[in-house]
Amino acid sequence: MNLVRPLLIPAFLFAAAVLATLPGSSAQAEEKPLAILQLAGKATDPEAIDYAQLPLLAGEHAVINAAALGPDARSPDKVDMLDLRLNLHNYLAHFDGKFWCIWSDGPKIEDEPTQEVRYAVSDDGLHWSPAKSVTGMPQAPDAFIARGLWVRDGELLALAAHYRGKGAFGAQEEKQLRLEAFVWDKASDSWKFRGRLYDNAINNFPPQKLVTGDWILTRRDSRFNVTVLIGGVKSLDDWQAFPVVEIGEVKGFRPDEPIFWPLGKNDLYALFRDNGGSQRLFHSVSRDQGRTWDTPAITNFPNSSSKLFSLTTSRGYRVLVLNANPKLGRRELHLAVSTDGRTFTKLARLDVPTPPPVHKDVSRIEKKFSAGIASLQYPHAMEHDGSLYIALSRGKVQTEVFRVSLDAIDALLKK
Repeated sequence: MNLVRPLLIPAFLFAAAVLATLPGSSAQAEEKPLAILQLAGKATDPEAIDYAQLPLLAGEHAVINAAALGPDARSPDKVDMLDLRLNLHNYLAHFDGKFWCIWSDGPKIEDEPTQEVRYAVSDDGLHWSPAKSVTGMPQAPDAFIARGLWVRDGELLALAAHYRGKGAFGAQEEKQLRLEAFVWDKASDSWKFRGRLYDNAINNFPPQKLVTGDWILTRRDSRFNVTVLIGGVKSLDDWQAFPVVEIGEVKGFRPDEPIFWPLGKNDLYALFRDNGGSQRLFHSVSRDQGRTWDTPAITNFPNSSSKLFSLTTSRGYRVLVLNANPKLGRRELHLAVSTDGRTFTKLARLDVPTPPPVHKDVSRIEKKFSAGIASLQYPHAMEHDGSLYIALSRGKVQTEVFRVSLDAIDALLKK
């Protein structure tokens, strides 16, 4: 039996390794890719995809939290993207009749001290309240990273990874990494600290429910060792850890930001972002509710080394949202559709428009927010009332949402 395999490894700290790992120089290129993308007329060859001819999925668009100057920004005549506050790690939920969105909000580039988790609410998913804090802005060197919205036992929990210093990874004695939960308190119209889930832990998405009734989520420790945590039923901190993978265990593959979903009673089907230079998704299956995993294998599905998300809709098909064009990086978002949960047979580009004019303080760089120029990343999606709502980060400095009708996706399937 194979050892448990990877579900989560960070991306940004491996830039040097990515540059040093050429796609054709590793075992990845020697494997025959698993054909999980099968587009009509293009067989299974990702190089045959004409991205300019992909169908467009139009929708409605809104800004949840607009770009803003950071505390150390230069004057408006010199301002650039690096002068703006970070807005990243978007998560959506619908609870108590409202839409909720949380994200990491920091003074500048990712994971600086004083980074906090902020939130906004909406009645319709397109008109959002002013942002407020979930965690409160911590004093340096402390910081938080948004880790998901979790409805558990009728309560809405906002998950946050606490750490100290620049970045969440290093010696645990220094980083004090831990996963925490804040609960929405309607009476006080505010978030309250609920408790610790696990020490030396950062997850990627909120827990998912297994058929056993247990919850499952991924965990990295401060040294990048990967496990899954299963439990969370008896109490918020009741989890059993199952080892997953160490760096280098699969040659040439640097797994990151996985997603997984159930297929049948015991199977889980996983897709992984790869930071090893392949520009493809990797795939693995667990046959025992996530306790062990097959060795991840390269697929024919292209990916721009960026985060992806998937869900099954009420119409019965599964959608996958990702940056699928490696030649354009994160400048386009795509949506793929699968009717069997295994193979994706339709691929379209999300027609995310240029947002309304940015604040006058950052108008000097307004062009950098334009469609086709700005990066669109870290999608998280949910379904509500016949539509798919997709939260995204533009340029890592502005939180937005794009609403697509399920009828439009139905039409895509019929073509």
